[in-house]
Amino acid sequence: MSPNEWIALGMIGGFLVLMMLGIPVAIALAVSGFVAGYLGFGELLFSLLPARLFGVVTNYTMLAIPLFVFMGVMLEKSRVAEDMLETIGRAMGPINGGMGIAIILVGVLMGASTGIVGATVVTVAMLTLPTLMRRGYKPSIACGTICASGTLGQIIPPSLVLILLAEIVGESVGTLFAAAFVPGLALALIYVLFLLVIGKLRPSWVPAIPAEERARAEPGTLGRDLIRSVLPPLLLVIAVLGSIIGGIAAPTEAASMGALGSIVIALFARRFNWALLRDTLHGTLTITAMVFFILLCAQPFALAFRGLGGEQMVHDVFNLLPGGEMGAILFLMLLLFVLGFFLEWIEISYIALPMFLPVFHSYGTDMVWLATLVAMNLQMSFLTPPFGWALFFLKGVAPKGITTRDIYAGALPFVGLQMAAVALVFFFPGIATWLPKAIGW
Repeated sequence: MSPNEWIALGMIGGFLVLMMLGIPVAIALAVSGFVAGYLGFGELLFSLLPARLFGVVTNYTMLAIPLFVFMGVMLEKSRVAEDMLETIGRAMGPINGGMGIAIILVGVLMGASTGIVGATVVTVAMLTLPTLMRRGYKPSIACGTICASGTLGQIIPPSLVLILLAEIVGESVGTLFAAAFVPGLALALIYVLFLLVIGKLRPSWVPAIPAEERARAEPGTLGRDLIRSVLPPLLLVIAVLGSIIGGIAAPTEAASMGALGSIVIALFARRFNWALLRDTLHGTLTITAMVFFILLCAQPFALAFRGLGGEQMVHDVFNLLPGGEMGAILFLMLLLFVLGFFLEWIEISYIALPMFLPVFHSYGTDMVWLATLVAMNLQMSFLTPPFGWALFFLKGVAPKGITTRDIYAGALPFVGLQMAAVALVFFFPGIATWLPKAIGW
C-alpha cells in the first residue's frame, strides 16, 4: 500500500474515533477530511473545495428538501396525523390487530406526506401507545409496530433518503421515486400480513376494539370522518407523487405545490394560524440546516478520500470478493447493515456509498435497482438496536411501564421483515425497475 492509502485508512479510523468521543458527525467529517487531505496533498485540497461546496448549495434539485420538510412538518403540527389515526383506527377496530394495521396505514400516508421518521414515530407513539396498552396489546408488538410504521417514510416517496441517493448515484429524483414506490407499498403490506397472522395465531396479543366501545360511536360518522380526515392528505400525496412520476413537474416544483397544499389542508381544518406557521418554519429550518450542514462537511472528506487513492483501494478489495457483481452487492448490503447499527443514514450515504459506486459502475450495475436496495437497507438502520433512531424517538415519549427491552424486542421481528423485503427486491429486480421502465425513464 502507498503512503496516501494508509492516510485514507487513517482518515476513516480518525472519523470513527471522533464519533465515539461524541464529536458531532458533521464536525468529525470535516476535521478528518481536512487533516488527511492536508497530509496527503497539501493546500491543493483547499483550492478544489469551494467548487464542491458551490455545487451543493446551488443544486436545484436539493431545493426540494426544505419544501418537502415544510410539507411534512405542517401536516404534523396541524394534527392531521391525529385525525387520520383516530379515523382509520375506528375503521379497523373489529379486526384482531386492527389498531396496529391502522398505525401501518397511517405510517404509509405520513411517510408519503412527511418523510420524517422522528415526527411520525413521536406523533403516533404519543397518540396510540397508551391506548394500545389499555386495550391489551403486547408491549413489544405495539412498540415494534409504531417504530416500523415511522420508518416507512424513508422508502415511500417523497423521501429525503431517495432525494440524496438520486444525487449520489446520478439518477433523477423522479426515477428513484417511481422505483421505490412499489417496494415501499410491498413492505407495508408485509407488515400488515404479519399483524394479521399474529391476530390469527395469538389474538390476545393484538385484540380487536371491544364491540361495546365500537357501538358507542355515533352511527354514520365513520364515512364522513374518512372523507374529512383521510381524503385531503391522500389527494395531496397523489398530486405530488403523480406529478413527479408522470413527468408533469420536476421534484422541486412538485415539492412547492406540496408545501402550499399542506397549508391549504391546515386552512380547511381551521387550524392554520401564525403560531403554527412560525413553528413549522422553525422545524423546517432546523431539519434542513442539519441535512445541509452534514452534506457540506462531507465534501472535504469525500474529496480527500478520492485524492488519496481510496477509490482504487476499494476497487481492489472488491476484486478479491467471490461472486463478481452479485457478491459485491451482497457485501455492500452486509456492510451497510452493520454500519446502520452505529451511524445515521446521511453519514452512510455520503461516506460509504460514494466509495463503492465506481466498482458498480465498472460492473454496469443498474443504478436504479442498486439505489432502491440501498434505500431499503438504510431504512433498517432506524430499527436496528442498539442505536436505531426510531427506537430512541419512541423511548423518549413512551409511557411508564414500557422498557427498553420491550422496544428492542418489538423491533427485531420488523427488522427481519425488512430483510425479507430487501431479499425480494434483490432476487426480483423488476419489483423496483418495472415502474420507471413502464413510464419510459
